[in-house]
Formats: sequence, C-alpha cells, structure tokens
Amino acid sequence: MQQLQRRLGTAQATFIGLGSMIGAGVFAVFAPAAAAAGSWLLVGLAIAALVAVCNALASAQLAARFPTSGGTYVYGREMLGPWWGFLAGWSFVIGKTASCAAMALTFALYVAPDGWERPLAALAVCALAMVNVFGVTRTALLARILVVLVIAALAVGLVASTTSTQPLEWSLPHGPYGVLQSAGLLFFAFAGYARIATMGEEVQRPSVTIPRAIVTALAVAVVVYAIVGVGLLSALGPAELAASSEPLVDAVKAGGHPQLVPIIAIGAALAALGALLALIAGIGRTSLAMARESDLPSGLSAVHPRFHTPHRAELLLAALVVVLVLTVDLRGAIGFSSFGVLLYYFVANFAALRQGRDRYPRALFVVGGIGCMILMATLPLPSIIGGAVVVLAGVAYRWIRLHAVSRPVNGTHGSE
Repeated sequence: MQQLQRRLGTAQATFIGLGSMIGAGVFAVFAPAAAAAGSWLLVGLAIAALVAVCNALASAQLAARFPTSGGTYVYGREMLGPWWGFLAGWSFVIGKTASCAAMALTFALYVAPDGWERPLAALAVCALAMVNVFGVTRTALLARILVVLVIAALAVGLVASTTSTQPLEWSLPHGPYGVLQSAGLLFFAFAGYARIATMGEEVQRPSVTIPRAIVTALAVAVVVYAIVGVGLLSALGPAELAASSEPLVDAVKAGGHPQLVPIIAIGAALAALGALLALIAGIGRTSLAMARESDLPSGLSAVHPRFHTPHRAELLLAALVVVLVLTVDLRGAIGFSSFGVLLYYFVANFAALRQGRDRYPRALFVVGGIGCMILMATLPLPSIIGGAVVVLAGVAYRWIRLHAVSRPVNGTHGSE
C-alpha cells in the first residue's frame, strides 16, 4: 500500500485548518443565519461554537490514537465498526463536496462579471485541484498566505464599517427554532478543523501536532467569527444582513467607504479560495482511506509516485464539484453541507466515547453528539431531505457491494 509522507508541522497544519474555517463562514454564512434568527444569530453562533468545541476535542483525542489519513472514517471503523466508519466517511465526502461548490461560488460572486460566475467558479476548482496534486507542502504554503491576506482584509472592512451603527432591535423571526437553525448553518463555518485530522498521515509527530493544531485553529476562528458577527449586526442590522448577498461589502458601503469595496471583494475571494484549497485536500485524503478499504472504488487509493498525493481522488472530486457549481445555488449548498458534516461529527463523538483512555471529559462528547443531532434536525427541510437521500444512496451502494462480494465464487466465499 502506497503511503503519504509526513511533511507538515504544527504551524502548517493550523493554517490549513484556519484557511478552511475563515473562508467558509465570514463571507457566506452570516446572511442565512440572520434570516433564520434575526439579531439572535449571536446566540446561534455561541451554540455552534460550543458544539464545534466538543467535536474538535473528540477529533483531537481520536487523531492522537489513530494518526492516519481519513479522520472520522478511520476512527469510526476502529472504535465502532465498518458501517459506522462508512457512514462518517460518506457523510464527510458528500457534505464537503457541497462545501467545495459553496466556496467556489462565493469566490466567483465577489470577482466575476455578471453572467460569468459559474464558469469562473469551475475554473477555480480546476486550478486549486492541481495545486493539491502537486504536493501538500504547496497546499500549506498557499493556505498560510491566503489566511494572512484574508484577516488583513477583514480588519480593513470592520474598521471601515464602524462609522455606521444601526440600533439593534432584538428580533426573533422564527422563535427558538430559528436560533437552532442559525446554529446549524453557522456550524458550516467551524468545520474546517476536520481537514487537519483527515491529513493525519502527512503530519509530523501526529499525536502531539494534530490536537494542538485543531485546538489552536478553532480558538482563532471562534474569536474572528464573534468579532465579525457583532460588526455586521452593528453596521447593517439583522434585516439588511439577512437580505445581503455580500455582507462585508454592504457593511463597508454603509460605513461611507465605498472606495474600500475592492479590498473586501479581494479578501472574500481569497478566503473562499483558501477554504476550497483545504477542502479538496481533506476530501482527497478521506476518499483515499475509504478506497483502501474498498468503500470507494479501489482505483482512488492511488498515490502519485512523485508528489505523494491522492491525485486520482482529487481529480475526480474536481470533476464532481465542477458539475455542482454549474447547477446548484449557494445557500442550498451550505445547508446540504451542514447535514453531512453534522452526521460526520456525531460519529466522531460516539467513537470518542468508546475510547478507553480519555484526554478530555466524556461529558463533552455526549454534549457534542446530542448537539449534532439537534442542529441537523433544525436545518432547512430541503437540506435534510437531500442529505438523507444521498446518505441512503451510499448505504445502498455499500450493501450491494458487500452482498456481491459474499456470493459464492468458484466454490469460495468472499468476506468484507
């Protein structure tokens, strides 16, 4: 079996996680969260952060024991059994494939001329897939550059928007259910630390590096999201924020600084590219792990002999995401992604509960697992239905494959 190479240190792994988290949430998810919860979206953000912390600690504890590619797919197989592992891996692949489409479309919305958003999004997917194919150290370097530039653009935007302050009306358009729905949508923004765990086979001293990188990346992301959430509500108010397709741009305009709009647009585009870059890397590694166990076609387990990357998995992913960016809308992709990722982390918490030695209190994993189920149940109904259908399709595929393998062939029986 071909192995990946351990080339990433703590700082590199942390920036890969930050690149996917900061890009995902800041420029894409606050508007639908405000539509669900109004001014109470900050409560939704706190709930999402709590569930994310529980999930992150579960992932960190499991990654220290199983330092290989695949993340919760591997943890589920080892601690709970092959079907649980498949459920986690399949949910991650489908959910994060939708995330790739969401990030590519976010990038294009900020920089493409009218009518060219989808073609430019598809081109971005192809370009970043090739960066990933050429090696994980190139991925880490580009992620570091993008994170620094994005945080600089956010700082400019937030300072510029402070001259516009809306009176905060405590609206709650859909009651407590809306707050929970906003938390489910905002959770989409926090899930980037999974990329660190899925790359466990490429991290130096993984039992130390992975937990440290996960906790650090999540802590920075929580602070950034809290600052941006307060700033957007203050500058736009909940109603205008809910209606905005470019919240940071609208906040800068409301502050009387339209000349800074290009800086925000560039920052948003770079953030989306950083998230997309890390997403492709994480999905490629999970697909590699699943292919090694024949839960995906075995050809996807190939590792490039020169670049030491799962090139077939990443190229196939790029093709699927191109199809999605040409056919889906941004908000639908966010909801679908949240469904898959919440199911993935439910398995992570369950697996962490089954470990004999605990780094963290077991109660955190109970809270994380229950929180994932609650947030998943409160997502928009089309996201729940679409996610359930695709998950069941994956289960059916695996059942058919196992049934075919177990049939007598030349007097012998196959096994899983």
